Amino acid sequence: MALDKAVLEGRFVRLEPLEERHRELVRPAAQHPEIFAITTSALGALFDPYIDNALRRTASGHELAFIVFHKAQGRAVGMTRYLNIEEAHKRLEIGSTWYEPSMWAGVVNPECKLLLLTHAFERLKLNRVEFKTDLRNARSQAAIRKLGARQEGILRKHMVVADGYVRDSVLFSIISDEWPEAKADLEQRLAR
Repeated sequence: MALDKAVLEGRFVRLEPLEERHRELVRPAAQHPEIFAITTSALGALFDPYIDNALRRTASGHELAFIVFHKAQGRAVGMTRYLNIEEAHKRLEIGSTWYEPSMWAGVVNPECKLLLLTHAFERLKLNRVEFKTDLRNARSQAAIRKLGARQEGILRKHMVVADGYVRDSVLFSIISDEWPEAKADLEQRLAR
């Protein structure tokens, strides 16, 4: 799998692989505590270690972090990543996604996912893309379902979040056979 550091561009957003030069561009978007109410990391004072970790894991090939730019507004509005990259098994996870609240329930998330999934299935030729979210995060679960992902189960006591809570994670996936229908649905959502 050639996990290149491609820029992914749509009508509304542009995803650029994270580089040090993006740190200050995305910092303002991360200053909303409600983004991180249910997460494995807490930003705020931990913003720089969070970015340092994303840069380190991207450099190591374990992940590929992207900055999300809102094209019309000309600014960074969040981040997302390819995680748990398993080249031998032709799968990865899309996660660690967050956007500033003004971007919630709009075109940003569906177009980001359309770009990431198209790249994963059509360029990287993957068999499977996974999503995981906190069982308590109903908003995230609904957004993942709207992508066409199927819930596969609950991973009990799966992760320890920033405040020490031991979370259960809901596991979703889209497989290559399901991608054409999911893609058509996402394109239709964005055409409205």
